[in-house]
Amino acid sequence: MKKSLLLLAGLMGMSAAMASQPIQLSLTPEISLFGRNERIEGLALSIWGENPQTALALGFVNGSTGQSAGLSWSLFLNYADDYKGVQWAAVNYTEGDFLGWQGGLVNYTEGTMKGLQTGFVNYAGKLTGLQFGFVNFAQTAETGVQIGLVNLIPSNAWFTELPDELAPGMIFVNWCF
Repeated sequence: MKKSLLLLAGLMGMSAAMASQPIQLSLTPEISLFGRNERIEGLALSIWGENPQTALALGFVNGSTGQSAGLSWSLFLNYADDYKGVQWAAVNYTEGDFLGWQGGLVNYTEGTMKGLQTGFVNYAGKLTGLQFGFVNFAQTAETGVQIGLVNLIPSNAWFTELPDELAPGMIFVNWCF
């Protein structure tokens, strides 16, 4: 009986240790080497992949669920729940918080964006960092700078809080500290 319990405990420990996978290959989240709930810690190569991960993700569409991190390079779209690292694609979308660098045509972080956004259009729910693009929008800014043709921080006041805030909308540069 003791040996059976020890064997069962050992098998349970091994399955917990193997909760993450070193590589993911996927055509879609349903047609992949591992299921979409398996954590990938290594390399993800995808036509369309979606996993929680700490990985180098390369593909056409990369989805990172839960708390994910790494470098996500995609031809078309990167999307994530919460992400730390680098996202490079035509469109980068983070539903929650982002820490790092988003680079593409359109960068969108619904929650707090801490770091750098470089693109044609950049959006942050709350900005702590730098937005560099043609159109930059931050719903609020804790400490942030926007450089571009159109720069919007609606929570700023019109020139009354200088030098901490510039204005709700400016051309070329806007900030909030």
